[in-house]
Amino acid sequence: MNYTQSVEYIHSLLAFGIKPGLERIRMLLKFLGDPQDKIKTVHVAGTNGKGSTSTMIANALICDGHKTGLFVSPYVISFCERIQIDGKNVDGEFLAQRVTKVREKIEELNKNNIIITEFEAITAAAFLCFYESGCDCAVIEVGLGGRFDATNVLKAPETVVITSISLDHTAILGDTVSKIAFEKCGIIKNGSKVITSLNQTDDAIMVIEQTVSERGGKLIKTDPQRAKIISESILGTEFLYNEEKYKITLAGEHQIENAVNAIEAAKAIGVSSKAIKDGISKTRMTARMEIIGNDPLVIRDGGHNEGCSLALRNYLLKNNVKNIRLLIGMMADKDTESYIKNIVPLCKSVMTVTPSNPRAMDGKDLMKIAQKYCDNCEFISDPKEAYDRLILTSEKDDTVLVCGSFYLISDIF
Repeated sequence: MNYTQSVEYIHSLLAFGIKPGLERIRMLLKFLGDPQDKIKTVHVAGTNGKGSTSTMIANALICDGHKTGLFVSPYVISFCERIQIDGKNVDGEFLAQRVTKVREKIEELNKNNIIITEFEAITAAAFLCFYESGCDCAVIEVGLGGRFDATNVLKAPETVVITSISLDHTAILGDTVSKIAFEKCGIIKNGSKVITSLNQTDDAIMVIEQTVSERGGKLIKTDPQRAKIISESILGTEFLYNEEKYKITLAGEHQIENAVNAIEAAKAIGVSSKAIKDGISKTRMTARMEIIGNDPLVIRDGGHNEGCSLALRNYLLKNNVKNIRLLIGMMADKDTESYIKNIVPLCKSVMTVTPSNPRAMDGKDLMKIAQKYCDNCEFISDPKEAYDRLILTSEKDDTVLVCGSFYLISDIF
């Protein structure tokens, strides 16, 4: 298969849905020679902040001289964003060769009525890419939950990080923070070093502490309150943490918590202080409160749950972002009411759209919710057309905000 065919094949497995469990992925990886057991790993779970934290840790490892893999999801522009090696998206044809190997093994399993899902297939391909490209370490972001996530085949990660936990995917993970924390803590292995923040809720901290204790691990609780801001703007933040100066270009106060978690995780695996500083300062994230234009100001953010909307709201208010013209599309299985309640009142106009995903909420239904909080709302059928129209009609002092779903960002950009 070439690159296009390999991506089409991976996407075709979406028809089998989400099937939590580790038996299938273990069989598949065994057929492939268990590449995940041949490299060092860092495993990252949580509701919010997984991608940013994982990327900062990976960049610190790269700056320390390690050939480093990074597995994250979802992708925004290119499918290859999900698998990165030394800070660059995996080469499309290199990926295609590994997906071809994975497909051969999947077809063998299919003969015994063992069906592999999309996420299991791409996880296996990622491990194969990292091993066969000579990575000595890989940072692995959990896809969904933790306990039964396909990435949880890792036997003994160098470090486990649990980022901020809140309500999301409640139909699968549970309807309380405690239940969700239990699922996230499923990645904690016997003897694990575990990094988490004191900013977690009491319920989450209790579950994390109990799990680490039961498994004989070591818990490092970071304190973002010890990070003292030196300077901040819409373009980034400088702060002192444990008398060391750090700079992040990732926007939002919550990124300080992610950075502190990344700092402690990198220290726990022996990364030098200079490499940690360099890696964090070089970290960029597509569609995470990302500024992509200045005339007018254009911000895109793919966050999709209440925690993300609160972080985005705080960012907009703290930086005094005005005259916001919102373009929003969301998935139907998200807490759309809470998200809109947090963001739409800050906006002078709202355009709703339907992202091109089977789980998308109809933009007309989204508009009805938005109308509770803003009088100037309209539905546009085509996301790209809606964006182009906003750019053409915006004044210099306007802000175009595109948010609500990574799938929407992908549709437009």
